[in-house]
Amino acid sequence: MPPAKLERLLKIPILRGIVKKKILSALGLDQCTFAAGGAAPMPPELLAWYARLGLPIIEVYGMTENCGVSHATVPGVQRPGTVGLPYDGVLSRLDPANGEIQVKSPGLMLGYYKEEALTRETFTPDGWLHTGDKGQMESDGYLRITGRVKDLFKTSKGKYVAPAPIEDRLVMHATVEACVVTGANLGQPLGIVMLNADAAQRARDAAARSAMEASLAEHLAAVNGPLDPHEQLDCLVVVTEPWTVDNGFITPTFKVKRNRIEEVYAAKYDGWVASRRKVVWETV
Repeated sequence: MPPAKLERLLKIPILRGIVKKKILSALGLDQCTFAAGGAAPMPPELLAWYARLGLPIIEVYGMTENCGVSHATVPGVQRPGTVGLPYDGVLSRLDPANGEIQVKSPGLMLGYYKEEALTRETFTPDGWLHTGDKGQMESDGYLRITGRVKDLFKTSKGKYVAPAPIEDRLVMHATVEACVVTGANLGQPLGIVMLNADAAQRARDAAARSAMEASLAEHLAAVNGPLDPHEQLDCLVVVTEPWTVDNGFITPTFKVKRNRIEEVYAAKYDGWVASRRKVVWETV
């Protein structure tokens, strides 16, 4: 069902309960009182959509090394963009040098099997776990994850860019399957987006491609709007050939390999920027 039509139906009191029940039943969630999501941030729009259906989503944060016991939002409290508060018994702090999230609790692992050196690298000298995630702590203790420490890159202007929050907004376009924000040593970062299979097929038609380009340009402007000047994307580069595990662009857990992106595309960055186009079409 198109989102606009769904919103109209949910505004009709006599239909609201029926529509909600039908959707949740189709999703296999009609017996669920609340659900939890982790591994990647959920867009605020998606959280709001489920909330309107009467199914609150709890956002959780954790990793294998701390048994998944770290942070979670509180049922009934909407704090989109955060992963909530620490569990009881969990301590959380940010490294003042780089903003890395570090945690400490009785649930921390003892170490990696037969990997003493790696174990030492994973903990601070005073026993806190390096998560590798960069975050911000709000005044009431709610934690906001802003990216991976190792993913930060610096533009030629000397400004650091955290790509993950920008990618979370960029991937929300209906035609985009995956994306990467990159641009170390460029004046401004740029976005590379891979079209989903349906969009890639439609892009073969000149008229459809033109309409898609206009829509992506509008999306780029919307993504850039709330960003700081040094974070704003110079252009979007559209890739129609899929990134897959077989061609090395995607990990087995379906995460884009940034080093592979750099290896294949970095030599083209200057040319894309020099074209002065907001949307550039490219193939591998």
